[in-house]
Amino acid sequence: MTDGQSIAAIDLGSNSFRLEIGRVAHGQVERVEYLKEMVRLGAGLDSEGRLGTAAMQRGWDCLARFAERVRGFAPHQVRAVATQTFREAKNRTEFLVPAHRVLGFPIEVISGREEARLIYSGVAHLLPEADEQRLVVDIGGRSTELVLGRGYVPRKVESYPVGSVNLSIRHFADGRLTRGALDAATLGAQAVLEDALDFLSEKSWDVAYGSSGTVGAIADILAANGRGDHVVTTEGLDWLVEQFARAGHIDRLRLAGLKDDRRPVIAGGVATLRAVFTLAGLESMHNARGALRHGVLYEMLDRQGSTLDVRERTVQRLRQKFGADAEQATRVREVAQALLAQLNPKRDRAAQQTARKLGWAAEVHEIGRAVAHDEYNRHGAYILQHSDGAGFALHQLERLGVLLLGQRGGLRKTAQWLDDAELCDQLLCLRLAVLLCHARRAPGIEGLRLSRRGNGYRFEVARDWAAHHPRSVVLLEEEAAHWRRVERTFEFLTA
Repeated sequence: MTDGQSIAAIDLGSNSFRLEIGRVAHGQVERVEYLKEMVRLGAGLDSEGRLGTAAMQRGWDCLARFAERVRGFAPHQVRAVATQTFREAKNRTEFLVPAHRVLGFPIEVISGREEARLIYSGVAHLLPEADEQRLVVDIGGRSTELVLGRGYVPRKVESYPVGSVNLSIRHFADGRLTRGALDAATLGAQAVLEDALDFLSEKSWDVAYGSSGTVGAIADILAANGRGDHVVTTEGLDWLVEQFARAGHIDRLRLAGLKDDRRPVIAGGVATLRAVFTLAGLESMHNARGALRHGVLYEMLDRQGSTLDVRERTVQRLRQKFGADAEQATRVREVAQALLAQLNPKRDRAAQQTARKLGWAAEVHEIGRAVAHDEYNRHGAYILQHSDGAGFALHQLERLGVLLLGQRGGLRKTAQWLDDAELCDQLLCLRLAVLLCHARRAPGIEGLRLSRRGNGYRFEVARDWAAHHPRSVVLLEEEAAHWRRVERTFEFLTA
């Protein structure tokens, strides 16, 4: 990213959608514009975990307004991420496909831990530099993220499916505010967050920070009533509970600093924050300006700059964790990317990204061997598809998993993906690279030519190469048969 360039992050949260536009300046991001709309998508989930039509329409309408503001931005200048409601929604595709068309940019559904990691990055980049251990808490509409870290580096990240929206629906649907209901809601949040007890038992942080809407809203209310300056305390939470109980109903609640759009979910937010305070043994929490969208912006800087992309670190960590052969991974990556370059000679940004993703698949293509040698491709795909994979959206991990699954053997298991031209090219090149590197040494690919042929491919090798690689020739003939079975052409020729 160059100085003066604009970038945009879009956060599709359970309660609100947010658009943050920043301008790059000397490795930092300066705010240009911030838009927020209360969409309440999370409240639109029915008992079967499906989004209702009205909730989806509110989301599409909001994204249409955001789209007007980011019109003219290049693909690498915009990143949209979706969180807990989309992780839960069984019919999320019904929303996301039209949403992509409306917005004009892809929308990534990220895992809970990936959300936590990005939140920490956003908070850390907007705090003064300090050598302090930090506990960062983000209470969203349907999830709560907890992160322990120092500086810009998160050490532990977790996400739990409880937040201001789902807790308010469960305990305050009729709007009544009683001390008993507030205590029950707090206990309900604690029950979900109890898995965090081990996480929090170290008491290893110097300062606790609260990120995003819920903590910010509570801090604003307390400050407006003379009970803290950007700090939430146990005394302040107790005072809020007393005010809620006195009001008796959400419609009668009159508090300076309470915004109307926050009113329907404030009780659930307070109950969740009380649960965090209790479990963590907190007496105070500072309100932080950074949030998920800021973490997304700074990650965009890393991906485009000289800093190592976090996805590269994730791939390296997975390869090392599962003991995959680094030298074989390098051989397969180099051969696969060389073949892909023959299919896609362009060196534009899109071609470079396609080659990069193929390289990641090659780097981890053998991680399944840590489970068993037989069907290691299936084991590797399972590992990827059930990994949090820092830096990756869920659909990106799924696509990498498809490449690992399809790297060898029959193609029917990946047939539903073969109409995706990019993935089909990547899959063929990975399969050929694994095949050509079967002896676990560099195969020498000079004189090998891969090209397109109709809806399929042609692979030509020199006669002297074929004579020196008889085993590879047999495997290539078998490869042609695999493609015929899924009604695709892979023509293998010697010339």
